[in-house]
Amino acid sequence: MRYFIRFGYRGTNYHGSQRQPNGISVQEVMEDAMTRILREPIALTFAGRTDAGVHAEEMYAHFEMPNAPCELKDLVYHLNALLPADIVVYDIYPVPADAHARFDAKARRYEYRIMWKKDPFLLSLRARVGEGLDFEAMNEAAHYLLGQQDFASFCKVHTDVKTTICDVRHARWIYDREKREATFTIEADRFLRNMVRAVVGTLYLVGRHKITVEDFQTIIACQDRCSAGDSASPEGLYLVKVSY
Repeated sequence: MRYFIRFGYRGTNYHGSQRQPNGISVQEVMEDAMTRILREPIALTFAGRTDAGVHAEEMYAHFEMPNAPCELKDLVYHLNALLPADIVVYDIYPVPADAHARFDAKARRYEYRIMWKKDPFLLSLRARVGEGLDFEAMNEAAHYLLGQQDFASFCKVHTDVKTTICDVRHARWIYDREKREATFTIEADRFLRNMVRAVVGTLYLVGRHKITVEDFQTIIACQDRCSAGDSASPEGLYLVKVSY
């Protein structure tokens, strides 16, 4: 039978979500824990990929096993007992045999969280930036991200994707000047590798008045990664929702 597993993780200690040869990943840790408990090899297919240091409040994956050795709620309990403190399993439930955690997802929502204060308790959980960002201008620029268009300007080069077209449904900054914190929320049907961090890094340029809103529009239209800004640091990025 095929199952979906819903989980979250703090990405600080991992070289990304997907298994790789040069560092520990969330996938490796979870598969190893599930294999130990279920006593058979388990392969997880994630709903998406997050880079090193990026967090997920909600991620999905699917896997298969012939027979559940215990109640699924007990499997969740045993997994949480075995997994490290920075990974949590919320739920496991059966799905149709052709259900796919990645390809069946209809939308994904990310948040990029920043602060312009020194706070050791939020270290590695927020990106720290300088004061003075013009969020009104950044929101004006973010409006031009909406809709179905080519986002090659914000895509990591030399990737194996067949298309760089995405449908962005929401993109907006919410900020609190008293708390000296802000969050950028963006939702789309799909995201390209490094896309959110590249968008945020380019919006920083708008907020610092190094480029205009019109320049931001031009960057989208030219479909050239070299025209956009540097990628924002990973610690402020969270995958917060996957919709099916």
